[in-house]
Amino acid sequence: MDLNYIDINKRLWNHKTEIHYDSEFYDVDSFIRGKDSLNQIELELLGNIKGKKILHLQCHFGQDTISLSRHGAFATGVDFSEKAIEKAQQLNDQVGTNAKFIQSDVYKLPEVLDEKFDLVYTSYGVIGWLPDMKEWAKVIDHFLKPKGEFILVEFHPIVWMFSYDFKKIEFDYMDSDPIIEELEGTYTDKNARIKDKSVSWNHGLSTVINSVIKTGLKITDFREYNYSPYDCFENTVKTDDQKFKIKGLENKIPMTYSLKAIK
Repeated sequence: MDLNYIDINKRLWNHKTEIHYDSEFYDVDSFIRGKDSLNQIELELLGNIKGKKILHLQCHFGQDTISLSRHGAFATGVDFSEKAIEKAQQLNDQVGTNAKFIQSDVYKLPEVLDEKFDLVYTSYGVIGWLPDMKEWAKVIDHFLKPKGEFILVEFHPIVWMFSYDFKKIEFDYMDSDPIIEELEGTYTDKNARIKDKSVSWNHGLSTVINSVIKTGLKITDFREYNYSPYDCFENTVKTDDQKFKIKGLENKIPMTYSLKAIK
């Protein structure tokens, strides 16, 4: 690909990290005092993880990785943003957990990490930054021990079809060319003074599911949910504790999905 999406997106996420770390959305102060950043969806899928080795892909500045550690796991978080990993290590030291962090692009991780894991985990707004789901699934398979599990919780591809105000269908559901944008603000603060180019991709469910299946992993659980546990979209209404839906589309569209597979 001529488009250097890694450099473009890394610049974006290095800038986002500073804003996100200080935001009410991530509420780092409460997290430091012990608040769990994991949601009910993933907690049910993860089950008892005490003593398990977990690889957390695209970990941002490490809250979920540290939460996994707090639940008793030996967690390793990976992100391509230098600023995110710097903040993750700082936060890990501050709360006194033993999580490890590695700065790497997902696709190049096998070149810098030589370990196997009981579980590979990734969640919420992650796969849209990756162009190739087949290679992504191969990386997951590479790091799993035999009988190891993969858990994905992600925003539903139907959500990404809509315009940002959810008033019209603007983007393709099926895989297409890169979506190149330059937007102001970020999901933690729509008015933040940040404006960077981004490169992303939409991946339909069949692309994601078949990529996992073709690696030889066996899917044991797949679910769709009609809410987001985060208030990160426009025109949302809160319907319950940590449940947000699009106003006018309540219960009409799926907003998240989860997948569990075993090697």
